[in-house]
Amino acid sequence: MSTSPSYSDDDRIDDLIESERNPHREPPVRITGLMVQYYHVCRRELWFMSRGIDIDRSTPNIQRGTYTDETSYRDSRRSFSVDGRIALDVLDDGDVMEVKVSSSLEEPPRMQLLYYLWYLDRIHGVEKSGVLAFPREREREEVELNEETAVSIEETLSGIIDVVEAESPPPLEKKPYCDSCLYQDICWL
Repeated sequence: MSTSPSYSDDDRIDDLIESERNPHREPPVRITGLMVQYYHVCRRELWFMSRGIDIDRSTPNIQRGTYTDETSYRDSRRSFSVDGRIALDVLDDGDVMEVKVSSSLEEPPRMQLLYYLWYLDRIHGVEKSGVLAFPREREREEVELNEETAVSIEETLSGIIDVVEAESPPPLEKKPYCDSCLYQDICWL
């Protein structure tokens, strides 16, 4: 198991790592892969989600993503849940795979996959490589956890803790995809 301290100077990350490693200690914030993705898409969306305000999962966009995830590469990958926090798909060759419908927003799913790799490494001492796949576009990208990407993940985790612990949502910030966001009705009230 990897026992070296976090790459971050943020004591909250060290605390997060220690509490995740200890089954008798609750982490300060239970961070999931979806939270990492939301943090890189829209921090207000993350704040709403952290308060139990969830989106309608029966919308066509969500259903399309679920269908793509469930049907792509199904003969060459297996799904696992780790600590009730992350849901991994592992390819036959051992790589961790994240499947998305579109590469229009590449950073959020890349960071989500890097979080999975970081979690496996830092919490369980398991080193893995990753593959980010966009099957409808026939694109795949190799993703590796290294010191630089680990630092980025730990900065993301610090940011997530800040957002989740805030009393109110982050300020409104108009983004190109706000019109198709499923939180827009409550966000722009």
